[in-house]
Amino acid sequence: MKELMDLFIAFARVGVLTFGGGYAMLPILQREIVEKNDWATDEELMDYYAIGQCTPGVIAVNTATFIGQKKKGIVGGIVATLGVVMPSFIIITAIAAFISNFSDLAIVKNAFAGVRVCVCVLIFNAVVKLWKSSVVDKATLIIFTGVFLGSVFTDLSPILFVVITAIAGIIVKNMEVKHQ
Repeated sequence: MKELMDLFIAFARVGVLTFGGGYAMLPILQREIVEKNDWATDEELMDYYAIGQCTPGVIAVNTATFIGQKKKGIVGGIVATLGVVMPSFIIITAIAAFISNFSDLAIVKNAFAGVRVCVCVLIFNAVVKLWKSSVVDKATLIIFTGVFLGSVFTDLSPILFVVITAIAGIIVKNMEVKHQ
């Protein structure tokens, strides 16, 4: 029961501190899940995050479900999911009740402009951390560059990028094993 409560509280912390969507939660997830609780490695977290992006639903919820399931099975997945969505549900419900009263105020618009900049910085920091553990050799640099250019210059689905890079990863790693 304590482990389930720990899962709920950790993911509730992630949920309450996640402003700006799924990408903004990555540094918070990394700190809570990898550094603080040691429930997953950086690589596992990135795998869950990638799968979460390719499956239907919100990335934060999918990632919480995967990690919770890894720790405590189906019940853990449910508890982690509830933990990550509960704060947002409460906050959104409270804001929705009052948003029409103050959304046109200049101070509110300016505050949101500042928060958007902060979210960009949080996402950038997450990318830097992921870069260090993902782009580790020439092959992964080539894969990264291809996906980056493809995502900037095309409208291809992220799912297609994940499938293509999964195949590329399999091919590259098999080639490395054969050359050893």
